[in-house]
Amino acid sequence: MIVIDAASPVPPYEQLRAQLAGQIHDGTLPVGSRLPTIRQLAANLGLAVNTVGRAYRELEEAGLIETRGRAGSFVSAAGEEGRERARRAAADYAAVVASVGIDPHEALRIVEAALRPTSPARASP
Repeated sequence: MIVIDAASPVPPYEQLRAQLAGQIHDGTLPVGSRLPTIRQLAANLGLAVNTVGRAYRELEEAGLIETRGRAGSFVSAAGEEGRERARRAAADYAAVVASVGIDPHEALRIVEAALRPTSPARASP
């Protein structure tokens, strides 16, 4: 179930993107699942079509979903590859942290800051 909090400082497209990504990662939306059409989901959630479209585009760019023309959008198997890339990146980060002597708690704070939607580290190049 997707819930959009209109009072949240997080933009609706990001709330939607994050919730769908979470459902894909935790298996609630398994590989091959067909997603609602953009128009249908926008109507169900009371959002603009462009808002849902942006969330879907970002999920597609991340490899979590794929659009098959008129057939619709589906959860992609590439999402598993993305998760493995993230695991490898985390292992590499842990090695760097250890090699430069950063405290593990500080290393986690660095990651948390980088994951915040308003963080400069998440800004597009």
